[in-house]
Amino acid sequence: MKTDKLYLVGFMGAGKTTVGRALSRRVGWPFVDIDECIEARLRRSIASIFAQHGESYFRQQEREVLGELLPQRHVIVATGGGTFAEVDNRALMLADGGVAWLDIPLTTVFDRVPADGRRPRAADRAKCHLRRGRHRR
Repeated sequence: MKTDKLYLVGFMGAGKTTVGRALSRRVGWPFVDIDECIEARLRRSIASIFAQHGESYFRQQEREVLGELLPQRHVIVATGGGTFAEVDNRALMLADGGVAWLDIPLTTVFDRVPADGRRPRAADRAKCHLRRGRHRR
């Protein structure tokens, strides 16, 4: 596959930012992290944004940043854990560049993602169905 942009997608804790930074150094393309862009734009943490404005507001910010990135070429983009789950976002990314899904076992997610509130969707693992050995059907 030949592409001039790569989107890294996957569950929270999959390593999108880590892989994106390493890949950026290797291929010489700039690296952009959508979550970091949102935090810089709003001058607050993702957890704070979720707490004060809710998830729908955060998802709107995510869509806006994604839209602003569309004209950029030769760039590696790390998306937020839920970015690709949104149908419109997914269509934009698939039409705009290559998309790589970083897949990790759920047990690795538990090892990497703290339940301390820094990741709003993982803060209450019972609520978001991130419990060891239990899967929502």
